Amino acid sequence: MTISVLLMSFGSLLIAITPTYNKIGIFAPALLLLARLLQGLSVGGEYGTSATYLSEIAGPGSRGFYSSFQYVTLIGGQLIALGIQLLLQRVFLSAAELEQWGWRIPFFLGAILAIVAYYLRRNMEETVVPGNTPVAAKQRGSIRVLFQKHPLAVVQVVGLTLGGTLAFYTYTTYMQKFLVNTVHLSRDRSTIITFWLMLIYAALQPLFGWLSDRYGRKPFLLGFGILGTLCTVPILTALSSADSEWSAFVLILTALVIVSGYTSICAVVKAEMFPSEVRALGVGLPYAITVALFGGTAEYIALWFKDKGHESYFYWYVTGCIFISLVTYALIRDTKATSLMDREVDLADKGNTTV
Repeated sequence: MTISVLLMSFGSLLIAITPTYNKIGIFAPALLLLARLLQGLSVGGEYGTSATYLSEIAGPGSRGFYSSFQYVTLIGGQLIALGIQLLLQRVFLSAAELEQWGWRIPFFLGAILAIVAYYLRRNMEETVVPGNTPVAAKQRGSIRVLFQKHPLAVVQVVGLTLGGTLAFYTYTTYMQKFLVNTVHLSRDRSTIITFWLMLIYAALQPLFGWLSDRYGRKPFLLGFGILGTLCTVPILTALSSADSEWSAFVLILTALVIVSGYTSICAVVKAEMFPSEVRALGVGLPYAITVALFGGTAEYIALWFKDKGHESYFYWYVTGCIFISLVTYALIRDTKATSLMDREVDLADKGNTTV
């Protein structure tokens, strides 16, 4: 977890210090792409370990609720970034200054905050399973063990993640640019709208996680898969021609409610698929690769389609990826009922009561 946050901060620093295209030519976008890929991979490392940690410290009846806070904090980071952007736009910098060099400031701050994150990570307590057996003391897994013993689960994690991560990045990270470039809102209004949307979106995560503890994980994944497949093209098409800020707000909020069916429970679903010795690796590795290839590149692909004059192709690209995930959701069993984590807890409890 410490390495992942350091790698993430390095990606932010690289973005902050990369020279412009006028100075180094094609190397500028290449370095930015490298930085984004590093961030995507580091989020994957972060994701696996934090998903494992949150799932293991929660009780069997509240894992969905506790794990949902992973995306609360992720969205919270975006809210802080948006808040900084609003301060820069409205208080400290002119539009020209912000465009020329001020946009680098949030990335510098992100790199500096790694110091705080490093301290927190170094002082976290290890999770334990019943019987006071540290998870870290169990048999250590490896990539070889992961692919030898759990190849199907690895493929399932890729399928689970594919549509969800692309939809998440589309409606959060990319949406600000979409509101400016396609809906033709000002940057200031786009930032304000996105800020309030992210605030509501963060509040939805614990609610969906709590509901999944009572009704299972699969209904929410299927809900996201079905609605995402059917509604992505209509929502983005309607949004591209929105005639008011209010209509844009409602359309994006609708999309975020749909995406919450994935983001609120994706961590616990994947954590419940693996035994403890490979849990963090099993969740993090396929997730990191999928996020780097699909989530992290969403903005670039969207802008490429727009530059080619076929922006609507991106809508179908997102829809196709969500449909692939929908097939995965339909094929897997509900992990709340088949959780390997619960099985380990039961075995540990039986071991503690054996004389």
